[in-house]
Amino acid sequence: MIIMSVDFGDSRTGIAVCGKSEMIASPVTVINEKDFNECIKKTAALAKEQRAEEVVVGYPKNMNGTVGERAEKCQLFAEELGKLIDCPVKLWDERCTTVSAHNFLNVTNTRGKKRKAVVDAVAATIILESYLGYRRNSGISAT
Repeated sequence: MIIMSVDFGDSRTGIAVCGKSEMIASPVTVINEKDFNECIKKTAALAKEQRAEEVVVGYPKNMNGTVGERAEKCQLFAEELGKLIDCPVKLWDERCTTVSAHNFLNVTNTRGKKRKAVVDAVAATIILESYLGYRRNSGISAT
């Protein structure tokens, strides 16, 4: 199944995708858009372009498991995105993915403007890798 993941942000939104084999998540792009509704439209267009059969939106719960303002905004984003595309949109717990993305970029010595340009796509890739791992461990097979 082609699955697209979204790391929604107020200024930059990272996008990653995996192919039908669900083996590897790859960064696709970063949408540079501050307007909430425009970002949803651009994300929907990418989902259609990528032929996504499912979209996973990062859901940044607080470390204690509660839902804060940021998670609520991501939930609204997912709900509105679901109205524009013809595939399921799911929320996926993404606690610490941006921290993990920064750590990965430290290891690869990616700095400055280049780092800012890719960190959200890397975070989306980490979200998708986590979701794919869940699918594999739960016995949900690739279609």
